Amino acid sequence: MRKALITGISGFAGSFLAEHLVSKDVAEVSGIYNNEASISNLENIRNKIDLVKLDLLDERETEETIGNIKPDFIFHLAALTSPKDSFDAPFETLQNNIRAQLNILETVRKLDLDAKVLVVSSAEVYGLVEEEDLPIDEKTGLMPTSPYAVSKITQDFLGLQYYLSYNLKIIRVRPFNHIGPRQIDKFVIGAFAKKIAEIEKGKREPILPVGNLESKRDFTDVRDMVRAYVLALEKGKEGEVYNLGSGKSYAISELLKKLLSMSSAKIDIEVDNSLLRPSDNPELLCDPSKFVKLTGWNPGIPIKKTLEDTLDYWRNII
Repeated sequence: MRKALITGISGFAGSFLAEHLVSKDVAEVSGIYNNEASISNLENIRNKIDLVKLDLLDERETEETIGNIKPDFIFHLAALTSPKDSFDAPFETLQNNIRAQLNILETVRKLDLDAKVLVVSSAEVYGLVEEEDLPIDEKTGLMPTSPYAVSKITQDFLGLQYYLSYNLKIIRVRPFNHIGPRQIDKFVIGAFAKKIAEIEKGKREPILPVGNLESKRDFTDVRDMVRAYVLALEKGKEGEVYNLGSGKSYAISELLKKLLSMSSAKIDIEVDNSLLRPSDNPELLCDPSKFVKLTGWNPGIPIKKTLEDTLDYWRNII
């Protein structure tokens, strides 16, 4: 059986990707993690996967680990993922995201591994997009507005460079916002859901602090997004890049309203300036037609179901 390696396997998307691969039973699944607490995300499949604790910034350990596994597929999801946090730690974000991927690509090159590698970039690379350029296709210019976005551009282009220079089997994807259960509260929907659950259980005053509610984002359920990751490696053309998203954008205020309607608690909204970014993109709306035409992928989980599942996830752990 073929072997799949997931970096960041115990994280938000990584854990759902692992579950998806295990359910399909098409590959032996190994995963790299760096945080003991996050292993709980894998409790349903813990006995069906192999886990390795590893700091991907360690070049020697990374080479040894990947060399031992000899994967046929590498899904590189591990990264510092918060655009907001990257303003406070720009060097750490750049160093972590670039160095980790460089160590992986160098390992594949040095060991001459015949592995397909999925480089997970981000829609944040597009940044400040003019309204007339919406929806965003793969030819849209890159206008990064955070250190995180710069790190993702570098990951994206490193993947392209290793394809062009060394003929590595690289496929790049630029996922737009994906949400769902297990997403940490550093991200807007997870933060709202957690606070609503805390208010419902009397652990927080019935006041919900918010940042910019007018930004519009293209949201996809994480369970639909990981299906796209698998299809990208199965059917994607090496060297190409694909936008992944639903093709529909929602204002943050609209999703907050939906979440509040799912709670019987009376909750007041209050703007918290500490939640605002130094710069924010007004709207990110995906044109996924290149990927959809190639693979037939389409998101199948309605936004209401995603929000319900996210809120219930936090209710169960608060």
